Amino acid sequence: MAPSSEPESRDFREICGDRYYVRSTVLTSQLPVSRWHERIGDPTLADGIPDRLVHDAHRIEARGDSIRKIRKTPNVQLPRRAKGAP
Repeated sequence: MAPSSEPESRDFREICGDRYYVRSTVLTSQLPVSRWHERIGDPTLADGIPDRLVHDAHRIEARGDSIRKIRKTPNVQLPRRAKGAP
């Protein structure tokens, strides 16, 4: 959630570039893609990193309340997991 340093951003861009069209990459973040620019800082890196990650990506954006909030609510039944499910 904290802004990345320039060396961290360059390293991450290099990793993304090396994996681009070669391997799958799974990334999770609480920060929306629209706010990555402000966290990455350097405009060139801030353009290159999301471009490599988001282009041809399958994005899943969660919406709604946190499961932690739901679990704190009394009398709320959570769905049961199927046998063998993690």
